[in-house]
Amino acid sequence: MQDQSDRDEIFSRKVRAGKRTYFFDVKATKGNDYFITITESTKKFEEGNYVKHKIFLYKEDFNKFMEALNETVAHVKSDLLPDYNFEEYLERSEQGTSSEQ
Repeated sequence: MQDQSDRDEIFSRKVRAGKRTYFFDVKATKGNDYFITITESTKKFEEGNYVKHKIFLYKEDFNKFMEALNETVAHVKSDLLPDYNFEEYLERSEQGTSSEQ
């Protein structure tokens, strides 16, 4: 039998980031509406389990959330770390040489 949370999942993307994995999931409500969950999952090797932190993002907040996230990332990239090569990690990941392997 399929779990209720699996049935309600409409779309999912996974981003591996070193020891962390981020999940971006679109889920449906009973009323045929949609929301996004963003989950950070970190494996705790000594215990052999995962610690998860989850954010629920509802449609009325999508634009405000994206605006704040984009402004925050742009501030770090342009004002705080203008000389840092943020593309380096994307390039390594695409080549299959990321630090997680």
